[in-house]
Amino acid sequence: MDDKILKLLGRRDYVPANIPELLRGLRLSANQQQKLQKDLRILERSGQVARIKGNRYILPAEADLISGRIQITRQGRGFLTPDDPSISEISIPANSTSTAMHEDLVLVRRDIRVKHGSISREAPCTGTVVRVLERRRKNIVGTLKRGKQFLYVIPDDTRMPQDIYVPPPKDVGRSAREGDKVVVELLHWESRHTNPEGQITEVLGPPTAEGVDMLGVLRQYELPLKFPRKVLQEVRHFGNEVAPSEFADRVDCRKHQVITIDPHDARDFDDAFFLKKIETGWKLWVHIADVSHYVKPGSALDVEARKRGNSTYLVDRVIPMLPEALSNELCSLKPEVDRLTKCVEFQLNQQGHVKRFKCYAAIIHSKRRYAYEQALSIIRAKPKDSIERMLHDAHKLAQKVRQLRFKAGALELDFPETKIRLNDKGFVQDIELSRSDESHQLIEEFMLLANEAVALRSSKLRRTTIHRVHEKPDPIRLQEYRENVLAHDVPCGNLTKPVEVQKLLKRLGKLSIGPALKIGFLKSLMRACYSVESLGHYGLAKSNYTHFTSPIRRYADLVVHRTLFDYSKTPLTALKQTAEHLSVTERNSSDAERDSKSVKLFAYLTSQLASGKPVHYDAMVTEIRNFGFFVEVPNLGMSGLVPLSILDDDFYEIDQRGTQITGRRNRRTIRLGQDIKVVIAKVDPFKKQVDFRLLQSGKKSSGKRRLSGNQPKKVKKKSSSQNRRRTGPDKKTLTKRKSKSRKSSS
Repeated sequence: MDDKILKLLGRRDYVPANIPELLRGLRLSANQQQKLQKDLRILERSGQVARIKGNRYILPAEADLISGRIQITRQGRGFLTPDDPSISEISIPANSTSTAMHEDLVLVRRDIRVKHGSISREAPCTGTVVRVLERRRKNIVGTLKRGKQFLYVIPDDTRMPQDIYVPPPKDVGRSAREGDKVVVELLHWESRHTNPEGQITEVLGPPTAEGVDMLGVLRQYELPLKFPRKVLQEVRHFGNEVAPSEFADRVDCRKHQVITIDPHDARDFDDAFFLKKIETGWKLWVHIADVSHYVKPGSALDVEARKRGNSTYLVDRVIPMLPEALSNELCSLKPEVDRLTKCVEFQLNQQGHVKRFKCYAAIIHSKRRYAYEQALSIIRAKPKDSIERMLHDAHKLAQKVRQLRFKAGALELDFPETKIRLNDKGFVQDIELSRSDESHQLIEEFMLLANEAVALRSSKLRRTTIHRVHEKPDPIRLQEYRENVLAHDVPCGNLTKPVEVQKLLKRLGKLSIGPALKIGFLKSLMRACYSVESLGHYGLAKSNYTHFTSPIRRYADLVVHRTLFDYSKTPLTALKQTAEHLSVTERNSSDAERDSKSVKLFAYLTSQLASGKPVHYDAMVTEIRNFGFFVEVPNLGMSGLVPLSILDDDFYEIDQRGTQITGRRNRRTIRLGQDIKVVIAKVDPFKKQVDFRLLQSGKKSSGKRRLSGNQPKKVKKKSSSQNRRRTGPDKKTLTKRKSKSRKSSS
């Protein structure tokens, strides 16, 4: 009936109709009214139809209504990713987000433009949330506080701007005390001008108690700790080894010197490769774990894997997409055991160009397992045996392929990443800074080749599948960024041309201000996602691209395996729903991974501040504002603010271009891109923000000096550093908490 409803509403002569009128228009009997109402509710929740005044129904586009997922920033603004891929991203001002929360499915009325007295509906870039169609999550983790006459919860997620009113908890297993971490089920929230109401469903305990911080992350992002019994029962039927009966119709590659290269602490090995020199160039075999052999569509294992969407790598644990008996054992391409794979066999010329390739099912017997550090040391030394010589050849080939990729327009967007090591008690023991070296690049280039080859093969066979897409950035955002670059006296061409972007990134790599401006470019880009449409990948400069190489930890790759090798035909509507779902679970995991690092880092920095023995950190100035300047601290993998109120040696003024601040008296200047040394000044666990202060040259810092202007005060107006001390909500006005005006990430 859905198609009939949509067809009727899409007719040119259709007039918005109510239920009785729709019954007549669809030629349905009166006893089919309940079925019609049920179908309309489903279509309305999915954003395919809209209900307007008088309970009449229309297609959303007729009233400039767009459905999609909304992402809320920490500053309160929203960005809608429309369900219709032909519509560009829509920006939602902070005062127009209604009661929408991060990742909700919403209906947005897009703004229309008036040009020369006539109305234009040409893809406006702003809009207003008019209805929340579906909540992404109803459970929220936060800190319990007590007002004068009532209880409220401060959400851990700073994208949730309001406190939640709750009654005293009942039947939750343990008593709740002020300051405890709790889980709240959201109940009523009618307007963004009032506070939402909820009820406590679980008391996690004091935030400083062992394990509570990570338990809060697990609950906030609804990450499961266990697999259902049916799933584990299915896995047990597979056994522990690959049986000879499973070798049928597979190419036997067990004599090849196949190797794997992964992080030193990895246990799930998705990919392996073997390289051989030939007269015309090279033959490369890229082997990927054959997860689809075990995980069949519709099985309990498949349903659970799709629900999870991907593995989530928290700072202290992994929440796997598949049970360990598969992810770490039977599917993992471990050395010295037979394993089933899907293989892409390439033939490349001496310059690194792919001449031809083919895809097939195979069986391998990996010869060695290398960590990235081991592979790098071998690449930089003389080879000792045939496998190490192959590794040297693979490095040379990968670098040629890499050069060709950048020549084709790919962008160099790699940034150093931090990895937190915890001790046995869950406290930060070490923070490592990792960069993409030659060993990482080797694997990256081979996997990119395989992903693109599979996408091209699927397209040639006209198989509908899930693509990995990264759309071109909004020209308006690029122009704004370009003007910012030019304001810093850095030459910049037309950034809608990839070659000009490459020139700029190369130029920024040689300037002290470069890293700061490079971060700004990343913020102007769209976020990669999954789609059934082959929209291309902007960052990789590939017109057809998919994810194929990590089926152990990504469900999208498993879908691609099925559509290419197993001739699985999934209905287009179902495939679209899967692609959207996987984009959401990927973002959910990314947020959870970031927050798991954040809670550990904030606990570490809080204890460091309390010890009175501050650690000195190298930092770089990334943004200058009239209330302070932001710094990036690579060794912490985070950014923060140095408020001007802390610089009590002088009165500082910002220049007209916003590139530097200068002291009136001592003429001291702090410029964008400048390298400085800082120490922790303040940690705000509620706002997830850190303030730093400059390490005075020639002075020994004790970390105990009074920070002028940065002491907590009960004020109604914002302080000069744009900070606001959190107080209990006002019972009479139920006011919304002020969204922060500072940009800060952790």
